[in-house]
Amino acid sequence: MDREQHEAEFRTFAAAQRDSLHKYAYLLCGDWYEADDIVQKSLTKLFAAWRRIEPGGAAAYTRRIVTNTYFSHLRREWVRRERATTELPEPVAHGSPQEAVDTRMEILTALERLPPRQRATVVLRYCEQLTLEETADAMRCSIGTVKSQSSKAIQALRRLLPATPQPEYHGR
Repeated sequence: MDREQHEAEFRTFAAAQRDSLHKYAYLLCGDWYEADDIVQKSLTKLFAAWRRIEPGGAAAYTRRIVTNTYFSHLRREWVRRERATTELPEPVAHGSPQEAVDTRMEILTALERLPPRQRATVVLRYCEQLTLEETADAMRCSIGTVKSQSSKAIQALRRLLPATPQPEYHGR
């Protein structure tokens, strides 16, 4: 395979996956700008390894790179900075369209308070809808670790989130 074809295949893959990777990185870190950095670094690493990747395994390998880049990103001292307050504004009257947005913000805030490995497990399992095996592969850990991290994360989320009724879905 010549260089132009190699680069064209990578560009096609990166363009197709960019939005999904950005959403995944955002759910991990909780900041759109950090998610941009994580995705950019991950795609750079992916390009360096592109010739060695099996065609069917690129998506899983890319998630692993994003996960590892996120963990590496956390370790850097300069990344740690002040976060927005966890206090939410006063709730809007019951039944308003704002209620669903408020609920989503509460969930994202609770997700941000989880330890990084628990957050990654929740995002991979429940947001990205990966299997136990795929999650273990992306995080480079055992299935048992995925199960225990998931269990701890769900317990923590139950403590962090108020017991509120689910918002009603009215369809389109």
